[in-house]
Amino acid sequence: MTAQELIEFEEEIAELFKQGKIKSPVHLYSGGEVELIKIFKGIRKQDWVLCSWRSHYQCLLKGVPKHELREKILAGYSIALCFPEYNILSSAIVGGVLPIAVGLGMGIQRRQEDTRVHCFLGDMTAETGIFSECLKYVTNFNLPVYFHIEDNGQSVCTDTQEVWGRKHVTRFEYETGKYPHAGAGERVQF
Repeated sequence: MTAQELIEFEEEIAELFKQGKIKSPVHLYSGGEVELIKIFKGIRKQDWVLCSWRSHYQCLLKGVPKHELREKILAGYSIALCFPEYNILSSAIVGGVLPIAVGLGMGIQRRQEDTRVHCFLGDMTAETGIFSECLKYVTNFNLPVYFHIEDNGQSVCTDTQEVWGRKHVTRFEYETGKYPHAGAGERVQF
């Protein structure tokens, strides 16, 4: 699909929502089309795609036919779209797909399959403890899971940096000098 085809689909959904034909929340894309198309060039048919509320584009790029997607959205599933036959799952729970991605990755690794998991999440979900834990697990066990953080600079209707910025956090790197990470360099029996 092209960026313009994605935009046109989303504009149609926005219009249906404005007309009251969708009787549930929708979370629309606008502006991330080119980046998503680039990411999906590396996503294969056998790979899994996991999303949060905003998943219309991922569904289309993964191969879900427009008419099937439109029907699900009209039925009220815009923020929880699941098409297991296309290896795509979504959750309306913030961070809800993250542990699922870890579980899928572990199963894929154990079965030695040639499959990957691509997990899309918002910039604020990336600030949660569940993301931190899942990222550590995926990294430490070298699971075939890839996280794609969609950063639109907004936390619902507020500016992310203004509300959640890192004003009170600094980070610096250093090499340990005289002492190890813990202790004083000699074993002490308590």
